[in-house]
Amino acid sequence: MNHYETVFILNPVLSEDQIKETVKKYEDFLVSKGAKMVSKEDWGLKKLAYPIQNKKSGFYHLFEYTVAGDAIGQLELEFKRDERFMRYLTVKLDKHAVAWAERRREKLKVKA
Repeated sequence: MNHYETVFILNPVLSEDQIKETVKKYEDFLVSKGAKMVSKEDWGLKKLAYPIQNKKSGFYHLFEYTVAGDAIGQLELEFKRDERFMRYLTVKLDKHAVAWAERRREKLKVKA
């Protein structure tokens, strides 16, 4: 089981319900592939650095999870097929990045 982090940007024309439904769908997809969700974050609507599909903003989300490596290809294939996704990036975390992510989550808990 490898530790991964996926950040994705959803189309800004989606309603709150559509966004929640999309995030839940892909969380369930990962869990069905044997993933253990470590953390989920909703970063909200953010302005993009450059236009993507003629849109200047998008809804950002972050998933942190552990899963076998073959599930990542299937997840990214589903992202490509779904028109609600504007961009996505999946990164395999090493031990230093995992430690950094844990410290970051602790700081967020303290602020909340």
